[in-house]
Amino acid sequence: MRSYDLSPLFRSTVGFDRMTRLLESALKADDAAVSYPPYNIEKLSDDAYRITMAVAGFAPEDLELTTQENTLVISGKSKKDEESAQYLYRGIAGRAFERRFQLADHIKVSGASLVNGLLHVELVREIPEAMKPRTIRIETGAGSTRKIEQKAA
Repeated sequence: MRSYDLSPLFRSTVGFDRMTRLLESALKADDAAVSYPPYNIEKLSDDAYRITMAVAGFAPEDLELTTQENTLVISGKSKKDEESAQYLYRGIAGRAFERRFQLADHIKVSGASLVNGLLHVELVREIPEAMKPRTIRIETGAGSTRKIEQKAA
């Protein structure tokens, strides 16, 4: 396993705590934990995304979605099967899981649905009005005004 020393970054930066935490967590990721359950991340438009996760065997009440700050946590814990069930082969994994996604600033969860064993989590970027580009009027000493327009991002 490789080991990276990120301490030189910490000594020369201020205010990048979140970035350094992301780097550290990416370097410590366990490959076995990353493979279950499988998922896709789609970009639907400039401001809309979807996470689709294969959760076969899980009912809606077995799944939990929570957001805190810029982290989306999807966890699942299936209920115990009937003890009388006798399997010759069991290939559908029903083990508990917890998957964390780091969300960019202003990304919000707009909804979730479970269809045909696939959990769809809809995400949308909502930029506050204060952060959107705005038009600023430039006044000159001659009493005339010029207006500079900017396209919305």
